[in-house]
Amino acid sequence: MLKEKLKKYKIILASGSPRRQQFFKDLDLDFEIRLKDVEEIYPPELKAAEITDYLAELKANAFEGELNENEILVTSDTIVWHQNKALGKPKNAEEAFAMIKSMSNTTHEVFTSVCFKTNSSSTLINDVTKVTFNDLSDEAIQYYIENYKPYDKAGAYGIQEWFGFMAVAKVEGSYTNVMGLPTAKVYEFLTTLV
Repeated sequence: MLKEKLKKYKIILASGSPRRQQFFKDLDLDFEIRLKDVEEIYPPELKAAEITDYLAELKANAFEGELNENEILVTSDTIVWHQNKALGKPKNAEEAFAMIKSMSNTTHEVFTSVCFKTNSSSTLINDVTKVTFNDLSDEAIQYYIENYKPYDKAGAYGIQEWFGFMAVAKVEGSYTNVMGLPTAKVYEFLTTLV
């Protein structure tokens, strides 16, 4: 449906995330992948959605001057926000354990921002989802880290994996947002372009 309406546009997804790429396939959109290495550093005073907004825009700006007339570039960034700080991707098992342990039996927020850039404009959208974890045993956390190696995931967990089935007590908001893309909002935005 939307694919037909967008046929005069070329959608470029600037994300190496297999989950985001799968979402675009599942939304039945034609797209190509273009990647650039961007150092994801943000000003320390930024909080919550300000961080993901900044980083999604930073990733989009790396393509400044490179987009053709009919191209729509899509960049995004996701963070877990807990106890007033951003939890990014863990560097090692110890960091992953500390992140997950800190979220045990509490509620945290997952923010994702998406930037849509053309050669003449740039639009940012974002979403937030509240996720509540059960009380998690050290053994369960250790098992997850050893078997699923969640080092490519913000907050050190994937809600779509064993961990999510076992650890998540409640989700308030978009489930796909926790996986890295608020798909309904992205789809809705793309419909406004046609």
